[in-house]
Amino acid sequence: MALGTVTAPHELRFDTGRICLDLLATTHPEERLGSVDVLSAWITGSGLVPAGTPLTHADGAWPVAFRELRGHLARLVRGRPAPGSAAYGLALTRVNEIARAAPPAPCAVPGDDGTLVRRLEEPPGCAALLAAIARDAVDLLTDPHARACLRQCEGDNCPIVYLDTSRGRRRRWCSSEVCGNRERVARHRRRAAALTRA
Repeated sequence: MALGTVTAPHELRFDTGRICLDLLATTHPEERLGSVDVLSAWITGSGLVPAGTPLTHADGAWPVAFRELRGHLARLVRGRPAPGSAAYGLALTRVNEIARAAPPAPCAVPGDDGTLVRRLEEPPGCAALLAAIARDAVDLLTDPHARACLRQCEGDNCPIVYLDTSRGRRRRWCSSEVCGNRERVARHRRRAAALTRA
């Protein structure tokens, strides 16, 4: 994904395995959805809309709405507060309400080279985009197999939750290149420090 000058490529990540979990990852290591420009880059990078879809109609209410949905998803995915609590019930009700809107409707059109490409007939509204994410969350949370594959990253202070589809379900980090590399570097430093003390 080419983000241009909006943000550095490492700041927006799409490696959790689900779009609703990618939205949760926008809080780490700091808030990522603070502007319309970055949100627009996230919407395109996440695959919610095909590349080149104009999002110039997005306004300051969009990041607020996406952060609200993200907060509800965090409660449901992380189970805090516990299922059955009033806060959990409110989050579930709100996600279900958001999921009721019609998501963006793609269509297949011939591209420049004649192959079929995905396009939207008109720029999507905020509610439609939120609905697509909320529906993904409903699918995830109601699928016992998918729920069983949810993992919390083992990286230091990394709150990212991802779908572990690796062989043997042994994936430890949200990203081998990010948290995995940090862990390997830290392990190397610990061994080196132990050798110098010995």
